[in-house]
Amino acid sequence: MAFNFDQRIDRRHSDSLKWNKYSDPDVLPLWIADTDFRSPDCIINALKTRVEHGVFGYGSRPTGLIDAAIDRFEQRYQWKVEPEWIVVLPGVVSGLNLAMRAFTQPDERSLSPSPIYPPFRGAAKLAAREQIYLPLRLEAGRWLIDLSQAEPPLNGKEKLLLLCNPQNPGGTVYRRDELEAQLAFAQRHNLIVCSDEIHCDLLLEPGARHIPFASLSEDAAQRSITLISPSKSFNIAGLGASLAIIPDAALRARFRQTRQGIVPDVDILALVAAEAAWRDGDAWLEAQLAYLRTSRDRLYAAVNALPGLSMALPEATYLGWIDCSGLDVASPALYFEKQGLGFSPGRDFGDDRFVRFNFGCTHATLEQALTRLHAAVAARA
Repeated sequence: MAFNFDQRIDRRHSDSLKWNKYSDPDVLPLWIADTDFRSPDCIINALKTRVEHGVFGYGSRPTGLIDAAIDRFEQRYQWKVEPEWIVVLPGVVSGLNLAMRAFTQPDERSLSPSPIYPPFRGAAKLAAREQIYLPLRLEAGRWLIDLSQAEPPLNGKEKLLLLCNPQNPGGTVYRRDELEAQLAFAQRHNLIVCSDEIHCDLLLEPGARHIPFASLSEDAAQRSITLISPSKSFNIAGLGASLAIIPDAALRARFRQTRQGIVPDVDILALVAAEAAWRDGDAWLEAQLAYLRTSRDRLYAAVNALPGLSMALPEATYLGWIDCSGLDVASPALYFEKQGLGFSPGRDFGDDRFVRFNFGCTHATLEQALTRLHAAVAARA
């Protein structure tokens, strides 16, 4: 079956947050993590069928989505999930914030990798909790957590370890031994682990395999909250439907209690879209991955051929984490914006020397962006 990822869809004249950010219409938006691809027909057709029903009252617990998720996790990851473990949420970000508030007190601390997806930092700030950062280091072209840097400053008030697998913005897919090292760290310090696994289907490196943190062992499962969603993989982020998978009954009860009266149930159309994605979207997903792999390789070669820039090859996601420290500009993101490139600023992730480049766009848009990137770097020569 053929899918056309080269199709240009005008999003400037829509409700797109991504495409309406910049007042200058000549700036290419390559920042927030949604793609410019039309979602698969299986999702669109499922939504049409539900809309034609014509009644949109309160929905019941989405057993269809839960069954689809359970089947998917067992088939793809050999991870057996029980239905009662699942809490359905309107987004992974709400799950991060609930975990922060449910599993730390105001005088307690969380730990997070850095650089990291900004809501990890935001969850601590919004809850007025202190957060300790675990630095990532580049090892053989992969961004890995340096746990050795964390242990000396710990004081026993740490309760929650936040993980991101695959890593955003670095694109690392953690191997089993790397996850087991993080589990051992959590065991030594008696930490609950909240693992954001939203990019788990977006694996670009041949041979890379996603391993859910909770699937490592019974101990890993009982101390974990796994956050997962089809939203990034199938470009349905505006239809927020996500899952928190919490095997331990006591942790699940605390999480649910924190949610009460604050985080609403999920929109019924979002549930329809998510179920259709996980049941019927894999052919489209595989085609998208092949397209993104070509884009990733093109971006990687282009960036690393430019003086002052470097980028590790992301094993997953459609996000390039570009080191601009050799460019000699005060703010790389602001500099590139003036050159017509709208990147995510590295400071939002914890390192202002970087920008994040969303290559989830058509190849034509990517080539236009690379032409501007080359010109922007040449202007500093």
